[in-house]
Parts: sequence; C-alpha cells; structure tokens
Amino acid sequence: MPVITNIEDLRVLAQRRVPRMFYDYADSGAWTEQTYRANTTDFEKIRLRQRVAVDMEGRSLASKMVGQDVAMPVALAPTGLTGMQHADGEILAARAAAAFGVPFTLSTMSICSIEDVAANTSAPFWFQLYVLRDRGFIERLIARAKAAKCSALVLTLDLQILGQRHKDLKNGLSAPPKLTLGNIVNMMTKPGWCMGMLGTRRRQFGNIVGHVTGVDDMSSLSSWTASQFDPRLSWDDVKWIKDLWGGKLILKGILDEEDAVKAVASGADALIVSNHGGRQLDGALSSIAKLAPIVDAVGDRIEVHFDGGIRSGQDVLKALSLGAKGTYIGRAFLYGLGAMGEAGVTKALEIIRKELDVTMAFCGKNRAVAGQDRANERALGRDNLILSDEAKREFGLAK
Repeated sequence: MPVITNIEDLRVLAQRRVPRMFYDYADSGAWTEQTYRANTTDFEKIRLRQRVAVDMEGRSLASKMVGQDVAMPVALAPTGLTGMQHADGEILAARAAAAFGVPFTLSTMSICSIEDVAANTSAPFWFQLYVLRDRGFIERLIARAKAAKCSALVLTLDLQILGQRHKDLKNGLSAPPKLTLGNIVNMMTKPGWCMGMLGTRRRQFGNIVGHVTGVDDMSSLSSWTASQFDPRLSWDDVKWIKDLWGGKLILKGILDEEDAVKAVASGADALIVSNHGGRQLDGALSSIAKLAPIVDAVGDRIEVHFDGGIRSGQDVLKALSLGAKGTYIGRAFLYGLGAMGEAGVTKALEIIRKELDVTMAFCGKNRAVAGQDRANERALGRDNLILSDEAKREFGLAK
C-alpha cells in the first residue's frame, strides 16, 4: 500500500482498481470538459494570507449545516452509481461519514436503496431527489425518505435534461452497461473489484428497480429512465415538493443570482452553488467563480453551500472564506471509496480535515464558520484571501 498524503493519491489508486467505465463516469465532465476543469483550476487563482504570532490554540472546525451539528462544514455530495465504484459503496460511504460526524447524501440514482442504507447505518442521512415525470413515484420516494428518517432533502434542479458526457458514450455506460470485449478485458484487470461485486446482491438502482411498475431489472430500467427527467420543472414543483417533504430542504444546482433570489422565495433552508460537477452545461462558469456574487445577493436570507472542484482542505477554506456555510465533496470521496472502500472514504475526510485545520492556523484563524457570538473568535472570512485585480473581477469581488 503506497503512502497516501492527499486526494490525488487516492485518485491514482482508484483509477487502478475501478473498471474504466465506472471510473470515467465519476472522473469526467460534459462535452469538452472545460467547466469540469475550471472547477478545480479556478481555486488556484485564489491565494491565502499568512499570519504569524497569533494564538492558534483552541481551533475548532465544528459547525452546523441546516441546523445539524457537523464535525466540519463538509458533507458527502450525492453521486449516482456510487455502489459501482466499490461493492455496497453507498452503505460504506454513509458509515464513514456517520463515524466522522459529517452528512452523507444518498442519490436517487444510487445502487443501494434508501431502506438498505438506513438498515445498515446508525446515523440519519440526507436524500437527494430528481424531479421526474412520474409524480406518483416522487411521492413514494419522499415517503420512503421520511420512513428512513432522512434529516434533509436535497432537490437537484440542474438535471432537467441530461448533459452529453462523451466518455460515457464511448465506454458504453448504460443501464445495463454494455459488456463489450474492451469492457470485459478491462474488468479482468480489476480482480478486487470483480470479487467485491460477485459477493454482493446490490448491483442495480435500488431506489427504482422493483418500486416502479414494469421496472423489474436493469434491462427494463433503461427505457424508463430515458423518459423520466422532466424538462418542465418549475418553481411551482419546488413548492409542491417542499410542502410534501415538510422538513429541511436544500436546493442544488444554483449558479445565477436571479435563481438564487427565487430559491429564497421558495422557502428552502439552503441552496448549493453548483454546476453539477461540470457534467451538465459545459462552458458554464466554475462554481467557485459564482460563489461570492450569490453570497452577496442572498447570503443574509438563506444558508449558502458550495459544491464543485474541492480536492483539498485548502479548497474548503477558500469556499468558506468567500461566504459558504457548508461545502460538499463528491469525486474526492469517490476516489477514496474506489481505492480502499470505507477506509478510503475515511481517509479522504481525514485528509480534508487536516489540510483545513492546518491552513486555518496559518491564516491566524480559530473557527471555520463564525458562530452567533463573534466577539472572541476569529472565523474565516474574505480577509484570508489575496486576489489579483483580474481575479477579483472574475470572482465578482471588484468594487
């Protein structure tokens, strides 16, 4: 086992151990992947302000996200096909998150079902919902999430239609996956993954198969899902879902100030600044480039969270400094899962925590997010950051 010091080490290991079609599904974007790349490279334009001779004892990363105590303001993002990065992936990731004290978000398009994750974990998790044409199915999904005692609902708004992801098309990723000669040969080079998948019964979309009339296996799933993402999605649907859910509601996929204002009007508890990991509109701005303008527009009226491109604790610090009250990691934890299973997810969280804590100390701060009593604490803020005039304009910070 190589010495693992950062998220990139986990990525390299995951690439060795996960079949190409599933690794590429996680580690790719839409079209030219311009936005996918910008999500990570734009963090490099933000520099940090080092402080010295400041009391660095008593630092705390503890915070709250939508009223829930978190060990650090980081949640595991909803990711589809998580259980194909590693056998029973959603359960393993949820366990690691619970032990660490951060939220895990289960995707509608998960391999392990809501009930399966609830039965095999001890802490409440969040559930992510897509708006589908079958409104009856949505009602049943929400009822199932309630029965599983999910503590928040994350409603994704930016997948009314599916972005074109070239690697998935070339790899033949579908439901069920196309077992071409190339894919079979590639899987044969991943014996650990194959043994894990042979040893589990969880190999299909657990939230859907068996819960929709006529969808009894992976082959019948494909035609159903192809017609289900609803291009008619509106803010009226958001209100309907909010009323139906009745609990904490987080809106994911906000990348524009006007939409952020509408998110506030919807009565949601939080919004996530996100471009779906660069997997939808290629050519959109990076998530970090849109964070500050959205915080400035609505941050005093709704909890603003951030998702997109985080690969280190320093990236988390930069997002928090720009005003996010919580952040999400998707690929970072998937790399850990693919590399080492549950232990890999824990390792990814440990890496993020250590980097965030140490960098916060170098910046002379002792709190990741400001609390109610700010008199005796030094919380992360924009004073931690150094940006060129060009970067200020790009990140919406020019006066």
